[in-house]
Amino acid sequence: MEENNNNIFEPRIIAFVCNWCTYAGADLTGTSRIKYATNVEIVRFPCTGRIDFMLLLKAFAGGADGIIISGCHPNDCHYTSGNFHARRRWMVFRDMLDFMGIDIERIRWSWVSAAEGAKWADVVNDTVGKIREMGPYTEYKKAAKFLEEEKIIHE
Repeated sequence: MEENNNNIFEPRIIAFVCNWCTYAGADLTGTSRIKYATNVEIVRFPCTGRIDFMLLLKAFAGGADGIIISGCHPNDCHYTSGNFHARRRWMVFRDMLDFMGIDIERIRWSWVSAAEGAKWADVVNDTVGKIREMGPYTEYKKAAKFLEEEKIIHE
C-alpha cells in the first residue's frame, strides 16, 4: 500500500488500452497538458479484442488495486469488431471473476477515442477516486498466496 505525505491511500491502477483510440487519447491528454492522476500504468494493445483477460488476474496478483479497460467506441474499431469481441468475452469472464470472489467493481470499462483527451483524464480521475474510497485490494492477494502455498497454481 502506497501512501503520500497526507496519509491518503494512493491506489495502483493498471490500464489495458487500445493503441488506436484510447492510447492516442491518453497521449492527447498529455500534449494538451490536461492534469490527471498519475496512478495509472498503461499497457498498450493493438485492440481491446486482443486482451487476454487472464492478465487482469495477473495484474491483481501483482498488486493492482484497480483496472481500466478502454478502447474504441462501438462501431469505430480500427479492426472492425475487436471491441465487440472484447465486450462479449468480458461478459463471460466477469461471471467467473464474481464466482471467484474478485471484486468486479474494481474493473472499469470505457470507450475513449483519439480525440477525447479530456474524457481519458475524467476516466482516470474517476477511477482513482473510486478505488481510493474502496481502499487497498488485499482479498485477491490473500487468495493468490494461499494457492501458491498449497502449490495449486504454478507459474
